[in-house]
Amino acid sequence: MSRRRTVAAVTVLVVAGGAAVYGSYLFSERNAPTTASGRCTASLGDGASTLTAEQAGNAALIAAASARLGLPARGATIGIATAMQESSLVNIDYGDRDSIGLFQQRPSQGWGTVAEIMDPYYSTDTFYRALVKVDGWQDMAVTVAAQTVQRSAFPDAYANREAAARLWASALRGHSGSLAVDCDVEAGPGTTAAALVRRLDADFGDGAYEVRRLAATEDAIWLDVMPAGGDESQRDAVAAWLVAVAGAESVEAVVNGAAGWERGVGASKVRAPADVVGVAVQLLPRAEA
Repeated sequence: MSRRRTVAAVTVLVVAGGAAVYGSYLFSERNAPTTASGRCTASLGDGASTLTAEQAGNAALIAAASARLGLPARGATIGIATAMQESSLVNIDYGDRDSIGLFQQRPSQGWGTVAEIMDPYYSTDTFYRALVKVDGWQDMAVTVAAQTVQRSAFPDAYANREAAARLWASALRGHSGSLAVDCDVEAGPGTTAAALVRRLDADFGDGAYEVRRLAATEDAIWLDVMPAGGDESQRDAVAAWLVAVAGAESVEAVVNGAAGWERGVGASKVRAPADVVGVAVQLLPRAEA
């Protein structure tokens, strides 16, 4: 059943350049679709790559892990390309012989226990820790770096994933503009501000982002998500990340400066002051205490 949202403005306090200013986030009037495609697209210039929402969420986790571990965006490209080839960016519990998980790591080859490898955070961190031990990995072709870690029977296959992986890595590391990911997803199950903070900390590391509750409407809470270092690429990265995980984390809208995304509508339908700092997120309030 479709849900109708009328035009509504939420006034929130936003800190910009050290001064407190007020801005209004304006939702458009729409009939939310009864069925979403469940697809997400990362774009840069004329290039675009589309994944399922599940795949996009895993790409977001992999890209965030590369930032958390202090790796350059190239690390994210290699990580995403590897998982695209190995598991189609799905955390599967099967594969060739005893290969499992996002990176198809094998317990018999010392990658960890089944339970550990099926944890996407463990498997991603384990992949990156192996990658950084490869001498000169940053200067290698993506497929060579990936193959050196994975030792696949198809060593050239990772190259087929490089273009798409680069688009996602660029968007999710904040190098493709203020809002480079668009998702068409169903509403999430509902969440809390604390739950979003836990997910942010798990993906990006404790304290990488500060979350402040700003305001509430009948069916949403508004949060300000600010990078600890105030870096523009960090703001753009978390904006893309928030859209990529929207279905799973019950994100309803994201605002990054003058760019916006709203579930059921898409890009550029949420209005905010051009000088706003950080990201405003609307969360479904059902679970909010």
